[in-house]
Amino acid sequence: MAERPAVEAQGLVKRFGEVPALAGVDLQVPTGGVLGLLGPNGAGKTTAVRILTTLLPPDAGRARVMGLDVVRQADAVRRVIGLSGQYAAVDPYLTGGENLRMISRLSGLRRAAARHRADHLLELFDLSDAAGRTARTYSGGMRRRLDVAASLVAAPAVLFLDEPTTGLDPRGRLGLWRLLGELTTQGTSIVLTTQYLEEADRLADTIVVLNHGRVIASGSADELKTQVGGDRLELQVLPGTNPHPLAAAMASLGSAPPTVDVETGRVVVPVADGPGILPEVASRLATGGLRISDLALRRPTLDDVFLALTGKPTTARAVADTTTAERVR
Repeated sequence: MAERPAVEAQGLVKRFGEVPALAGVDLQVPTGGVLGLLGPNGAGKTTAVRILTTLLPPDAGRARVMGLDVVRQADAVRRVIGLSGQYAAVDPYLTGGENLRMISRLSGLRRAAARHRADHLLELFDLSDAAGRTARTYSGGMRRRLDVAASLVAAPAVLFLDEPTTGLDPRGRLGLWRLLGELTTQGTSIVLTTQYLEEADRLADTIVVLNHGRVIASGSADELKTQVGGDRLELQVLPGTNPHPLAAAMASLGSAPPTVDVETGRVVVPVADGPGILPEVASRLATGGLRISDLALRRPTLDDVFLALTGKPTTARAVADTTTAERVR
């Protein structure tokens, strides 16, 4: 018998007046899995999270979390989930330690257990030194870490994170990624919205791309990258050289026509089997007497996928290219 999904939704619809925020969205997250929700601003990511966390009722469709209906069994759903929204929801007039102890007590822990849990999370999120300071004196990144820590107080079975690393510096972001990886190995399921494509590439087992309230693509990062044409062969001609003869020589290698940037002298050829064609590339360069200053072979990034699927660039650039590039000079 197949294991019950941690999160499943069918046909979710939500309208705000005449504006359709969701128009029939299906989602599924296996136990211990990570689902990444991607899409441009206004695509419906936050609306989907609000429905799944019982904060907003759907107009149509149904959703379950750990087998519990998010509408009919909302109280029970809230007992098995954690949520960190786009904006830190901690009390600015309480210290970091007081915030976590208060939430621990509200979650049903006794005083000693609440203190122990708060201290553990403060250490985990590198906030122990600031535990006695009021949250209003924290930097934006520190408040963000405190908010995510608060969502983990009750050790939830399913964790919903709406752009959790916004405001974190690279060190804080990497630390949170490590923590989330540890949680999934312990069986925690995660639904993550993010504008950082590296984040989705690194964390998500499955990525769902939303646009105008609809699912326009889903699959693993590798599957989505394959949808936009496999590898990219990029060749750079010598300064002052016409790139068109190079493009013509490489044209039949591609799965689509080459693109030529005359201004920069760069030729890009979509190819189905990048590494396998490199000997033929070398042969054609030698036969045609063509000289280049640079050659690169890379897989499409999620930036490429996002732009191809939505027609829009992301609003936040990835910290680094997460795909493998082979450089030849």
